[in-house]
Amino acid sequence: MFSWLGKQGGGKDRGGTGTDVVQTVTGSLRDLYLRKLLPLEEHYRFHEFHSPALEEADFENKPMVLLVGQYSTGKTTFIRYLLEQDFPGMRIGPEPTTDSFIAVMYADSEGSVPGNALVVDPKKPFRKLSRFGNAFLNRFMCSQLPNQVLKSISIIDSPGILSGEKQRISRGYDFCQVLQWFAERVDRIILLFDAHKLDISDEFSEAIKSFRGQDDKIRVVLNKADQVDTQQLMRVYGALMWSLGKVIDTPEVLRVYIGSFWAHPLRNTENRRLFEAEAQDLFKDIQSLPQKAAVRKLNDLIKRARLAKVHAYIISYLKKEMPSMFGKENKKKELIGKLPEIYSQLQREYHISAGDFPEVTKMQELLETCDFTKFHSLKPKLIEAVDNMLSNKIASLMNLIRQEESNMPTEIVHGGAFDGTMAGPFGHGYGEGAKEGADEDEWVVAKDKPAYDEIFYTLSPINGKISGISAKKEMVTSKLPNSVLGKIWKLADCDGDGMLDDEEFALAKHLIKIKLDGYELPGTLPSHLVPPSHRKPLQTAE
Repeated sequence: MFSWLGKQGGGKDRGGTGTDVVQTVTGSLRDLYLRKLLPLEEHYRFHEFHSPALEEADFENKPMVLLVGQYSTGKTTFIRYLLEQDFPGMRIGPEPTTDSFIAVMYADSEGSVPGNALVVDPKKPFRKLSRFGNAFLNRFMCSQLPNQVLKSISIIDSPGILSGEKQRISRGYDFCQVLQWFAERVDRIILLFDAHKLDISDEFSEAIKSFRGQDDKIRVVLNKADQVDTQQLMRVYGALMWSLGKVIDTPEVLRVYIGSFWAHPLRNTENRRLFEAEAQDLFKDIQSLPQKAAVRKLNDLIKRARLAKVHAYIISYLKKEMPSMFGKENKKKELIGKLPEIYSQLQREYHISAGDFPEVTKMQELLETCDFTKFHSLKPKLIEAVDNMLSNKIASLMNLIRQEESNMPTEIVHGGAFDGTMAGPFGHGYGEGAKEGADEDEWVVAKDKPAYDEIFYTLSPINGKISGISAKKEMVTSKLPNSVLGKIWKLADCDGDGMLDDEEFALAKHLIKIKLDGYELPGTLPSHLVPPSHRKPLQTAE
């Protein structure tokens, strides 16, 4: 789908039409922001309260994945596992080794760029991080290397979250504010947990709360799960879900991927199939990011516009309530204290959802240092411009995105660990379920056919076939629902005569076994499952 790479992405044109569409949508998003939303943000000082202004690199950068977790949960090892190679600045150990934010990105040659140089590069989406000062920039770097995975995505490694005063004081910058800045711009946030370290410290809890409003981007990985047995893993999983439920305030249950994400032998192999299935699901989620990047950027712009509107209503209300001459300071204190009531009043007056308002406590803290008399009154034209963008312009952009989806080949992440699970005998699901026997000369059902034949001949076949009613009596003993059995019948009745011969019956029993073993039925019968007597002979050239 959309590459969204612009000049820095390393992507290639795929033809005139597709490239034109990409440039049109990228340009339209940027133009909408500059013409419609940015004037509203600047007029009501949105950037001082919430998020810095967006730049060209924010619209053109590749999808980014942010890794967050307590120290020694395997964040850096996870990146090494995906890339299948070391990267500059990588350090791995049981102690807190990663003390910096590291942006792992693609480049033609291997190297690193320090934070102070990185935030002045207009081609990178990090310029606004300069506001966190030297204490942060000295702990920020870009690790560049020629890796196939990084042609499609960039990965942000974060310092391990510590407990106690070290986390809050020793860093020298607002760690949670930095995480919030990244969370607003990345496509996926992966929270890593160690199966032996499930406690969520107060510091980790604060970090997770800084992702408020970005819940749709969060995925949870329970790493090092091979170090416990099945019974312990069930308890660990339950404890993790209980801990997350207290920190992440959403009615939906977060998706948790269980596994051991490093290229070493499993210590406990009894859950190998589970780990493989979970890893495949996680890989699919990450691989889909380039395809969904355009929609994500559009979604983030909509969220930003809604917050900017609410912010404008709050600031203009505070301006309106301020006295023109005396008692300004007392009135300011009164208004800050009454901010929850002001939220409720604005919610009713402008029909705004409560979820669109910024956090009260944070807003009160920021307002303490402001001069309310310098705020601006409400300008309906600025609000109308944003409303027009949300109701009309965004809809046309969505149509362009759908057009691009149908015209362009699907873009997914390739390289590294992603290629190891795509094909060959070690691909996920290879030789299992309906795929069993695909690479064998003998019909896979033949090994169990003698047992199926015994059942077949008890059903009183006539002229070598049993009726649908006779077959149904046997098939319903599987206790599968009729909708599933109906699909099995359709697949097994190869000649469509409404009856089953001994091979077709054996096939039906084999498909029932596949379903009972927990695998999905194929949509159409694969060629290797077709009974030998029903296979069409190969036509030879005369």
